[in-house]
Amino acid sequence: MPQKLVSQHLLMQLVAGMGSVTLVVACRFQQSLSGRPLEDCACTDLSMHLIQVDSVQRWMEDLKLMTDCECMCVLQSKPIITEEDTESECSLSSQHSTCDNLQLLLKRAWIISTELTRIVQKLEKNRWQRVHSMTVRVNCHVRSMISEYSTFTRNSWDEMHQYEKVLVEKCSELTTVTERCIQIEDEQILKSMKICINDALTTVAHYFGQLIELALTHEIKNLVREIDSSDNLYSAESATNNLFSLTQEGAHLCRIIAKEGGIVALFKICRQDCFRCLYPQMLRTLASICCVEEGIQQLEKVDGILCLADILTDNTHSQATHAEAAAVIAQITSPQLSVTEHLSSFLENMEEIVTALLKLCQEATSGEVFLLASAALANITFFDTMACEMLLQLNAVNILLAACCDRQKVDTPYSRDQVVTILANMSVLDQCASDIIEGNGVQFLMEMLSEKSSSGNSPEAAACERVQQKAAVTLARLSRDPEVAHVALKFSCIPRLIELCRSPTERNNSDSVLVACLAALRRLAVMSPDGLQESDFQQLVKPRLVDSFLLCTNMEESFV
Repeated sequence: MPQKLVSQHLLMQLVAGMGSVTLVVACRFQQSLSGRPLEDCACTDLSMHLIQVDSVQRWMEDLKLMTDCECMCVLQSKPIITEEDTESECSLSSQHSTCDNLQLLLKRAWIISTELTRIVQKLEKNRWQRVHSMTVRVNCHVRSMISEYSTFTRNSWDEMHQYEKVLVEKCSELTTVTERCIQIEDEQILKSMKICINDALTTVAHYFGQLIELALTHEIKNLVREIDSSDNLYSAESATNNLFSLTQEGAHLCRIIAKEGGIVALFKICRQDCFRCLYPQMLRTLASICCVEEGIQQLEKVDGILCLADILTDNTHSQATHAEAAAVIAQITSPQLSVTEHLSSFLENMEEIVTALLKLCQEATSGEVFLLASAALANITFFDTMACEMLLQLNAVNILLAACCDRQKVDTPYSRDQVVTILANMSVLDQCASDIIEGNGVQFLMEMLSEKSSSGNSPEAAACERVQQKAAVTLARLSRDPEVAHVALKFSCIPRLIELCRSPTERNNSDSVLVACLAALRRLAVMSPDGLQESDFQQLVKPRLVDSFLLCTNMEESFV
């Protein structure tokens, strides 16, 4: 790696480590009901989490941090503080929870990471004055962070103190080097100094990352211990809410939580009847932690699958509890996670889980409940092909198609995406065709080929593309059955497929939709070659698939 990029690489790794998107969190954000993500999403990194708030609110939150730094700059890093102020701060610190400490620590860490990244950028442009002034700011922020954290924790153990001391020394060295640079005009000397600054920045970034990691781990340990030792509803609820808020800060914190026993502590609560009213919160937190492989591995070790199956099949639980259990299932079976192939206990409980999830789809009283249950089923059909056979025996096709007629259940493209995914995976079974015809499934798939975003936002538009693509894939697979092909032709499927192939705006310029539509069109053309005009046949059916694809992707809109 080039020398000038070493420090920036470390910094970006550190910042990236603080943020990630999860399947379930994306789902709920798309649903706009609880602010959490379900497919092709999102996870929110720390910087975006801090930026995407009201600007005035953000300014008010950062005002203290920024003004403290400015005062310290003016006073050459010697903040004024009286004994009275110290006593006041100590009394306030006792009121700070572990979550408050972590939130403040994360904000300071984000500010310092941002400043270090900006120093690298200014250094590459030889903006020496700016490099020095920003280095002074970083120095002050680091000292403030250490001072604040030490005040809140009231003590600093040896390992922590060692990192604090080294980090302060390295920041001071960096400030000294940059101060010399603004007094030098010789380009050759500055060039050699640039290497020294890069090395110093790399060292500062390393020790800063180690210090933050150590502090985060320490605070999360305290929080997990608090959950594990909870003996009443209030303490358990408070600790779980704090833990959930931390999971929203990104995948890195989720890994620490899993490593420090967060999964074990939460399942301990979920196995006690006295905490039944807290199950939805516990399960929601579990789903968030399981966005990382470490969380799923811990879940498997504590027989979490069996616990989830028991909750889903227990009719005495509320629908909200069942929905949150479905959210955990959807998360741990996400096709995006490679670790799911090792969930051996899932296969042992799959029949009970699939049956319970389908029942939840049928009885769902809201769009979010249906979305979570159907998403879990959709992921399970990718997880193991045996699930499709189970769904076929449970009359899943008719149940899901009937649910799509209820606008209270299936009210967004995200829900329709899950239904079409299930139908696409089930369509590989020959017996599926008769159920599709019986439930007016071909007509439903035709409607899905016309799915359009009503809001125009990117996540919804992407969901609409997936619906169109999977509907075309399902039609292509089912059209091997002459009866299904006949019904598709009856509903003018060929003209719609041609329109999607020739009109980029109809498919939102999606190549995946184009490929699926070309495949479905070619399958139907075998059944009814007379249904195509000669030009359509010569351009969309007769050539190789790749040639037709290239023709359509380069096609002007006026061609239609």
